[in-house]
Amino acid sequence: MIRLRRSASAAALTLTVVAATVLGFAGPAAAHVTVNPKEATQGSYGRFALRVPNESDTASTVKIEVNLPENAPVGSVSTMPVPGWTVAVEKRKVDPPIEVHGSQLTEAVSKLTWTAAAGGGVKPGEFQEFPISLGPLPQVDKMVLKTLQTYSDGNVSRWIEEPTPGAEEPENPAPVLALAAAAASPSAAPASAAPAAKDDDDDDDSGSTAIVLGVVGLLAGLGGLALGGLAFARTRREPTPKS
Repeated sequence: MIRLRRSASAAALTLTVVAATVLGFAGPAAAHVTVNPKEATQGSYGRFALRVPNESDTASTVKIEVNLPENAPVGSVSTMPVPGWTVAVEKRKVDPPIEVHGSQLTEAVSKLTWTAAAGGGVKPGEFQEFPISLGPLPQVDKMVLKTLQTYSDGNVSRWIEEPTPGAEEPENPAPVLALAAAAASPSAAPASAAPAAKDDDDDDDSGSTAIVLGVVGLLAGLGGLALGGLAFARTRREPTPKS
């Protein structure tokens, strides 16, 4: 009995160590700054949220800086008010200009900076979302949104490393918005072949055939009426059999 109890205790200890190890590796990965949703379509408009978890046990997140990629300028960038935070927008010149609804824009947003009010911020164990609207999304396969997260104790987390497909996730991955090419619009259905033109002779033949069939039908109907009348008259002339 004692041996069984020792075996059970050892197994439980092993499971605890394994679980702690797995969670120890998985925990930090889940706490990275991300953009949600993570996928969109080139040329479209969308609402996205930069999700910022607080990884510190003692300090609050008080500033978030998001840098939009220079190789993928966006014509329209707007933010949604976040209670307790102010946002500053920086722009840069772009060449060639960006065309948006027929207008040529020579400037694009390059950086968004959210700053918490005094005494505020994202506290330990909490997260905050910062909504933004982007569009039309550029003709590239992804937008890497390099982000700096500043804490109230002065520490800065630099989420600026670009993930590489097929490789391990970097220690400080940047939020990435994957962009898929817009689906090609279905081509117009080919026009159905026009019916072959009929000769006048064909029209005449069709008309004649219809007339003949009509006359035959009429004669058949009259013949049926005549036979019915004769049968009725015959039954009237035949004497009723006596019982």
